[in-house]
Amino acid sequence: MMDNVLLSENIRPLVPIPTSLQPKGTLDGKINCVLFDIYGTLFISGSGDISLAQDTPPKTAKLEKLLHKFRINLTPEKLLEHFLSKIEEKHGALKKKGIDYPEVKIDRIWMQVLENNDADLVRAFALEFELIVSPVYPMPHLAALLSGLRERKLWMGMISNAQFYTPYLFQWFLDANHEALGFCTDLVFFSYQFGYAKPSLFLFNLAALKLKEKGIMEHAVLYVGNDMLNDIYPAAVTGFKTALFAGDSRSLRLRKDEPKCKHLSADIVITDLIQLLDYL
Repeated sequence: MMDNVLLSENIRPLVPIPTSLQPKGTLDGKINCVLFDIYGTLFISGSGDISLAQDTPPKTAKLEKLLHKFRINLTPEKLLEHFLSKIEEKHGALKKKGIDYPEVKIDRIWMQVLENNDADLVRAFALEFELIVSPVYPMPHLAALLSGLRERKLWMGMISNAQFYTPYLFQWFLDANHEALGFCTDLVFFSYQFGYAKPSLFLFNLAALKLKEKGIMEHAVLYVGNDMLNDIYPAAVTGFKTALFAGDSRSLRLRKDEPKCKHLSADIVITDLIQLLDYL
């Protein structure tokens, strides 16, 4: 975890950029569980990638300061080059093992890039790096939505592309871990823990199996995400009801040119998280 000084230096408020979509759709039948994507859905994601193409001077300056702090003798550009190369190399190895959409453990990637096996130091670096290149902030009404779902006594979970630092977001911004906020621990599926990333069906199938153990069938599950390919497609194939979150143009991915999404639509579209309660 980061101390308050580092958090105050690295976290700035973000506001969603409205999209052209409007809320619509209906949900048939009772919903007993709501599963969420995280980045671009529960939290504003201020960067679509980790390139230095946008906002280059400030981002580069922050990375230079970070590299100096950790005594790393690389330029930001060379660091990113090594970083992305190691990820690509690992993805290739995992695909050869039959994993359709592989996920890495980012701290292990950084150990290779930095040539350092000190897990605490590497994780501290990775955390600050992530805050610089991929700023995040809670979506409006996130706390109110989670409170409303708890009041309705609905099961809550997450299926998300994520890394070791992802759970920290809830503590930083909502002053509670995700379990205390109402998420069921065995309904939380983070990609880095399983080696599979969305849009693979792997995490969704795991969730469906776990839900059946609780007596909840697929048709009684609603999955909420911002990406038609990564979120709505695998959720629909699994048999879940689907909600497209279209509240921020930074992260809305309609994927109109993707064959899997050509004839796909979500059951409902929402443009503010709080609207979800109206359907439940």
